[in-house]
Amino acid sequence: MKGGKGVEESCKHTRHWRSRAEWVDEQGKPKFEFLKTNFGNAKVPVAICNEKEFDSHPKVEQTFSDYLEYWQDYISNSYPSDNQCLYLKDWHFVRAFPEYNAYKTPLYFCSDWLNEFWDTGESSKDDYRFVYMGPKGSWTPFHADVLHSYSWSANICGKKQWLLFPPGEEVHLRDKFGNLAFDVTSEDVHNPEMYPNYQKLSQQYKVIQHPGEIIFVPSGWHHQVWNVEDTISINHNWLNGCSIDLTWNFLKRNLKDVENEISDCQGMEGWNQQCQVVLKSLTGSDYTDFFELCNNIGTKHLQFLSQSDKCSTNEECDRGVGHCKTKGSQKEEQEVMTRNTSAEVSQHPNADLEFQEHFVPLNNKCHSVFDLNRLRIVLESLVDTEQLECQKEVQNLLHQLNSVF
Repeated sequence: MKGGKGVEESCKHTRHWRSRAEWVDEQGKPKFEFLKTNFGNAKVPVAICNEKEFDSHPKVEQTFSDYLEYWQDYISNSYPSDNQCLYLKDWHFVRAFPEYNAYKTPLYFCSDWLNEFWDTGESSKDDYRFVYMGPKGSWTPFHADVLHSYSWSANICGKKQWLLFPPGEEVHLRDKFGNLAFDVTSEDVHNPEMYPNYQKLSQQYKVIQHPGEIIFVPSGWHHQVWNVEDTISINHNWLNGCSIDLTWNFLKRNLKDVENEISDCQGMEGWNQQCQVVLKSLTGSDYTDFFELCNNIGTKHLQFLSQSDKCSTNEECDRGVGHCKTKGSQKEEQEVMTRNTSAEVSQHPNADLEFQEHFVPLNNKCHSVFDLNRLRIVLESLVDTEQLECQKEVQNLLHQLNSVF
């Protein structure tokens, strides 16, 4: 991607963010003193980019103030290669500073079941919203995102280089033992004795992400990322009705791998439960967690449908179920821009006007019907699995969903 009109169009979706105004100086560099003054006491996770621990970089915890001191020294010493290269990553900034409002989730990405689930009830102990900050040369090893979720990443300042691989290409980047490459640019991957399938690699995409730009990473796309300048970014992992089946299939594949790996213990009492424990340690979720997410979202949509009127006659469905475009006031159209009724739409008078002109919005009722149908399809597969301890709850939710259709 090159600069020009494309960059300008992308930047407009982030240019009114508070973080872009307050975290970046006039030269486009991090505003270290502001960051230190306002957030310096926070504890942050920091990765050591020139060390390897299993399939990632080892992490330490520092105060944000200490990390910024390191970063400024690293810059003033011209990014010395013999020093540790430290990368602040996976910082739950929103959870640490919920009142700050550093950004608004772009309209494209507002239907976010993952973070909606973690924000509610007993689940409100985690989220998948992160801030990353790092010097030129910091990087993230080759990986696919948690639960094969979607992700988006917005540069507050600086540039990133992405290498992205469509699903299936990653098999050519496994070594003879089946392990994914740690660094796809390493000379090791060219060794046919170590990486026997590397020559079969056929597709990869290199993207340069500029300040203010947002990149969307589809489900299951493996990628590796470098900061080519001093960079701050905001990142979300998310999923919704369009990808829930991809996450479910990801969990099923991983469970099958776990079962094969410990098949010699299959006759032991509690084997299914142990497989779920291992699955959760590998993926971050087991089948019960997955159902709890589905139940949370499904219950909300069912409640919404029970309280809403049927689609009125002033709606035209020109793209089938789930693509109703409402003929009404500008306010009414804005209200249906997002699937998630709790998501905020930017109130700035110039925000996303072109997007609003071209986007075919989903009526809230149509959104719920679409999402519930996607849930129903997944739950029909989930309900018959032996490994699930909450089958009655799944059956109950599935019964409610079937009543809608």
